[in-house]
Amino acid sequence: MTTKNWRAVMPKTAGISSSASQNSDTAQFVSIALFSGVGLLASLIVVLLRMHGVF
Repeated sequence: MTTKNWRAVMPKTAGISSSASQNSDTAQFVSIALFSGVGLLASLIVVLLRMHGVF
């Protein structure tokens, strides 16, 4: 009987904690994606400038 009650309560708690952790995961993903995008853009600029003999 206690297992049945535990299973009924578990999804509610998991839903609350997963939404909070999902927001945190989304924020981490956005920051990593922006950092990677800036790095790729900087690399592309360096490659293009080296092709034109600036560096």
